[in-house]
Amino acid sequence: MTGGLSNLSILRRNWPEYADPGTTHVVDVCRVQVGGDRPVVIAGPCAVESYEQTLSAARAVKAAGGQLLRGGAFKPRTSPYSFQGLGREGLEILARVRAETGLGVVTEVQDPRMVGDVAGTADMLQIGSRSMQNFPLLVEAGRTGIPVLLKRGFSATLEEWLCAAEYVAREGNRDIVLCERGIRRDCSWSHARSEFDLEVIDPLRRATPLPVIGDPSHATGEWTRVEDVSRAALEAGVHGLLIEVLAPGTERSELRCDAHQGVPEDVLARITEFARGAGVEA
Repeated sequence: MTGGLSNLSILRRNWPEYADPGTTHVVDVCRVQVGGDRPVVIAGPCAVESYEQTLSAARAVKAAGGQLLRGGAFKPRTSPYSFQGLGREGLEILARVRAETGLGVVTEVQDPRMVGDVAGTADMLQIGSRSMQNFPLLVEAGRTGIPVLLKRGFSATLEEWLCAAEYVAREGNRDIVLCERGIRRDCSWSHARSEFDLEVIDPLRRATPLPVIGDPSHATGEWTRVEDVSRAALEAGVHGLLIEVLAPGTERSELRCDAHQGVPEDVLARITEFARGAGVEA
């Protein structure tokens, strides 16, 4: 499609019942309402690295008031030599931890051929930033009927992001949650690897009835910045947050993936408390 800003309302045009910019399509994930009056906190480890680590993180999430568990069984990494996740073993761990805690599972799928396997465990399929325009993957995810969390690409425009969502919606699946995870601003080593785009939240919410959440963990790349960015995102009007958590009893030096991003449980508790009091304006 072409047309720039004129096409930013594509989803509202195609969904006439949501023509009013003040309306939001509420997505139900294991009885958790994403897009309702109260922000949702989805939290957990970046990667599933062991059963003990994942269970410890999940218990911390539940104790802090988080509503859903995030954790990657499959991890897309910049370097082919980095830890890529435990794969199917990671899915089995997530299923066990869900049975232990009752928390619904949000986990990433990268390959269209793996959608069925991941959907067998996930309560919500995450499409990562690197996969936002993997159109065969979007189509397969849409066909499952399972809620989809669609992250924005590093340099994607609003139109590109919304058109990616349409690939899912065209398959009959409207249960899509958009996630702002930071855009590439500066490539130097001395800056955060991404910048959380607060300015996109309001125009995005006006353009689409889909819920919008924020991922301050990946946007900042550093746990000490996550709380401030979480608060700013909530003030800007997001419907929820996607937070990485350091499992209690786990040393950062032991982790194989994004060790510096996970917030301790006391920080997560402050974030969830702030989210409970924030509310979401129509």
